[in-house]
Amino acid sequence: MPRPPSAMRRQILDAALRLFAEHGFKGASLHDIAVEARCSKASLLYHFAGKDAILTELLTPPAESLSAMREELGALTGDQAAESAVAVYVGLAMRFQLEIKIIFAELPDMLGHPVLAVIPQAVDELADALAGRSRDPGARVMAQMVIGGVAVTVAAAVDVAPDTMRAELVRGALRTLGRPTR
Repeated sequence: MPRPPSAMRRQILDAALRLFAEHGFKGASLHDIAVEARCSKASLLYHFAGKDAILTELLTPPAESLSAMREELGALTGDQAAESAVAVYVGLAMRFQLEIKIIFAELPDMLGHPVLAVIPQAVDELADALAGRSRDPGARVMAQMVIGGVAVTVAAAVDVAPDTMRAELVRGALRTLGRPTR
């Protein structure tokens, strides 16, 4: 479990998150992060062993949240599974918008990162819940469309207020799944 970040660690993490999202993990240097965080490179290296350590700390909360989502959705079936999966997934996507953008920018490399080892099974379980536990091919395809559509939409940084974005993502996901919208 990572320790609570100091103010300087938080500045470094926030700077790295912005730069990784904008330029990719490979495109942002430690120097760039230090400049953005308004600290020296030595100070940055005092707090983190390197870029990979920063990335690990940034990606740990989304990975832990995916694990928690799997537990939350595990016992649900049918419409309850699908509707809960939409709400939980959209919430996570909105909360970790920049992290998703980083992962999508360098997907093949990112999926090999040890912190993200939870992703393939979590996505499979999310798809199963979104499909209402149905084995129907149409329901399975629609579930994958929701997973991809939500992730791509939040990574695209659409200029919409967060509350509106969340509501429209939930509504669109439910509609894609053929579920009633509220």
